[in-house]
Amino acid sequence: MLWTVGLGLWGLSREHSVWRDEAATWQVARRSTADIWHLLEQVDAVHGLYYLLMHALFTCFGPGTTTLRLPSVLAVAVAAGCVTVIGQRLAGNWAGLGAGMALGLLPAVQFHLQEGRPYALVMAGAAVSTLLLVVLLERPAPWRWAAYGVTFLLCGLLNWLALLVLVAHAVTLCWTRAGRGTWVRWALASGAALAGTAPLILFSRGQSEQISWIPPLTWHMLIGPAILLAIGTLGALLDRPLPGGPSVASVGLPLLAAPLLALTGMSLLKPLFLDRYILFGQLGLTLLIGTALGRAVDATAPRCPRASRLILPLALLSALGALLPYSLAKRSPESRVDDVLSAADRVHHLKHPGDAVLFIPAARRDTALVSPDAFTGLRDIALAESPVTSGTLKGVEAEPSRIRAAMLRSDRILLVTDAPGVAKRDSARRDKAKRAALRSHFTPVADETVRGRRVTVYERRPEPGQAPSPSGRLQP
Repeated sequence: MLWTVGLGLWGLSREHSVWRDEAATWQVARRSTADIWHLLEQVDAVHGLYYLLMHALFTCFGPGTTTLRLPSVLAVAVAAGCVTVIGQRLAGNWAGLGAGMALGLLPAVQFHLQEGRPYALVMAGAAVSTLLLVVLLERPAPWRWAAYGVTFLLCGLLNWLALLVLVAHAVTLCWTRAGRGTWVRWALASGAALAGTAPLILFSRGQSEQISWIPPLTWHMLIGPAILLAIGTLGALLDRPLPGGPSVASVGLPLLAAPLLALTGMSLLKPLFLDRYILFGQLGLTLLIGTALGRAVDATAPRCPRASRLILPLALLSALGALLPYSLAKRSPESRVDDVLSAADRVHHLKHPGDAVLFIPAARRDTALVSPDAFTGLRDIALAESPVTSGTLKGVEAEPSRIRAAMLRSDRILLVTDAPGVAKRDSARRDKAKRAALRSHFTPVADETVRGRRVTVYERRPEPGQAPSPSGRLQP
């Protein structure tokens, strides 16, 4: 766990940057509990529990990149501790230690290790529930079944796709030929978790427009998962189960494969395929990698006892060295599509008192919501209803005609938008109206692009019969 915490603390602030997904967490966590509930009625109900948790942390420790990301670091550390114990119980000490230390090095895990979103917490819950299942197969107890059900309920409330772990656990029970009593208790515990999560699942279906941007599943999207499955299968073939209990293969391979196959099947009906939704599948992969390392140590020990002790450290150091360019890249601001804090800093330096500000698209208003001090003195002339009042992430903007009229009453406008390499074509009527008015009546006088966002300063062109005053105000 300390190894994983160390990996997580390394470069945690990402050079004091926060990208758009984390900005959603940041701005919601700063709202009151009542305002968060109001938001969840409109959008993001699936992340409600996570937002309430982050609200509590922001209230206690204040907003910042450490408060934002440290829960994910600790969650991955908990997951690493769980796979270490699982590996030790099922395949020996070396396998467990290898699995636990490999988890934080996996590329997908490294990305979410320092991410202010709920997916690492979901993975921690999946790891705890899997450890409980392994223990229950060996030493069943009513309180452990209750803990299993509660853990799954919390996982489901963090993200209901975490319930796909139940599919993996069902495969494990089949693989180990669990008795009828075990099946009954598992069904009761998992059924209770499903029942507790069902209201969230049904309610969040009404907010499915939020994920309409996910592209349809293509075979190219399955290349990476297929490689991981091949690696996991190889690790399963190397497994030598200990007598009297489940094997690493019976726990790890279903955990890697079942959620992936289930999400793939679901995505054929509705586009849902994102790796982060099944991040917990990496637990199965790291268990199988640990098993392979454990087998290498066990095979070497009889002939070279001293050399066998070096296999795990050398393997980890080699992996760390090979992945160092990736690790450094993921700890830089450029690893994310944008940075709201850098854009806010440019606004702070470019603004004049009384300037107007516009956002294209409206979602780029997160720049102001995360760093409101940088926008002090600016007028958000397109905003009709604030994000907090409207219970949304980006607020409600006025009609295009009213936005245009407000723009024409302004002498200087700051536009916050996406950088050219990131920006998409304007599709909303309001955004087209903003662009048209800027082209027709304003001239850009400053333009800065920083970390995926662009801040442009526009000044009003003099109309016929008008001339600019020394102060920049238009005079008749």
